[in-house]
Amino acid sequence: MVAVTLLGAWLGLLIVGSVHKPVGPMDTTMTLRPSLTGGTKINVAPLGALELDTHHGPLRLDVDVTRLDPDRAGYLVENPERFGELQDMVAADVESGTRDLALRSFVAVVAGATALGLAVYRRPRRALLAGGMALAVLAASGAAAATTWNPKAVLEPRFSGLLAGAPSLVGDARRIVTDFDVYQQELARLVTNMSKLYNAASTLPTYQPDPDTTRVLHVSDIHLNPAAWRIIESLVEQYDIDVIIDTGDTMDHGTAAENPFLDPASDLGAPFVWVRGNHDSRTTQEYLEDMENVHVLDDGEPLEIAGLRIAGMGDPHFTPDRRVQIEDESEQVVAGRRLAAALRTSKVLGKPVDIAAGHNPTLVEQVDGEVPLALAGHAHNRKQRVLDKGTLMMIEGSTGGGGLRAVEQDVPEKVSASVLYLDEETKRLQAWDAITLGGLGLTTAEVGRHLPP
Repeated sequence: MVAVTLLGAWLGLLIVGSVHKPVGPMDTTMTLRPSLTGGTKINVAPLGALELDTHHGPLRLDVDVTRLDPDRAGYLVENPERFGELQDMVAADVESGTRDLALRSFVAVVAGATALGLAVYRRPRRALLAGGMALAVLAASGAAAATTWNPKAVLEPRFSGLLAGAPSLVGDARRIVTDFDVYQQELARLVTNMSKLYNAASTLPTYQPDPDTTRVLHVSDIHLNPAAWRIIESLVEQYDIDVIIDTGDTMDHGTAAENPFLDPASDLGAPFVWVRGNHDSRTTQEYLEDMENVHVLDDGEPLEIAGLRIAGMGDPHFTPDRRVQIEDESEQVVAGRRLAAALRTSKVLGKPVDIAAGHNPTLVEQVDGEVPLALAGHAHNRKQRVLDKGTLMMIEGSTGGGGLRAVEQDVPEKVSASVLYLDEETKRLQAWDAITLGGLGLTTAEVGRHLPP
């Protein structure tokens, strides 16, 4: 009977035990969930969550912030004098939501336990007994929460996800109280910007990739940063990547001692296609050529992977010493022309190349008109440019955040990668997502979807 009561009450909460309530300018969903420790969890997707030790008991309050309502936010912006009433308004909304949630939970647990009791025992008296026990459990849980209620818990939240950086960015609640005037101004500016964002988003061109779309992850300039492998592996899983293309400078000095750093490349969840950069040596290239699930591009020899024909040319320069600067780009031009010639040969043979790859943009510029899409790196600065004869050249930033050199700068270099969506039949670029993460010690993330010109 106890098992039936608890299971029925839990199912009731799960199915109908939640309420949708506006709290200030936000839309939220409030739910009670079984828990061993109690407390309150506020989920702010996709940023993360914060947990508050508001009470102890067998029930936890989950609050999901579903969206910012642009109309209510806009009203606050147009009437800044209303910000003084925001605290009272939020408190009233939360109180109203809690009452509604308590009533909904009462109906949910009683109905769930009674229905399951009737289904198990086939006797109305036993079913009503289960419903009564569920009500008693809910009342006891509420009494425990009221007895252990801790209003100061809001001052000591625990952050997770991207919100883990929130205390260092905005300060704790005590500081917000002491600097409330400044906070109020910043809040008004934030609400204004969010309202503009919602209005702009409604007019943006949208692209929804088909499940059969070929997805390419473009990375570059890892520079011995081991964190890059975890980032790549995560992106491969999240975006269901078909092939990874690395446009070089995976290493820093190209020595044999660095080679074990490359071992994760064979087990990233997708084929790893690589082209040599100026910090990668022939020793680096030979080591990668012997690895499973890794494909090395050089001399314009095309490879067919994930339904795409890809060709590339290794960087003609090897400059592991950063103090050595090569001003003459003539070798890059010659290498690029060799790659262009190989692309023309493939086209004549009826096997045109879909993507050309090289490390230095000067090299890649030479394939203009021979291929629809060309990928490069080297600059540590993401750019896209349509070349004179129609080839789209995409230069990726540093997926390693500049590697070990990141510690030499006052501001850490950002980590970047791009997900390219190509039509499965035409092999043409349909859209791409530019992914930018905060560098060393930072916890920020930006994703922007772009359509080709």
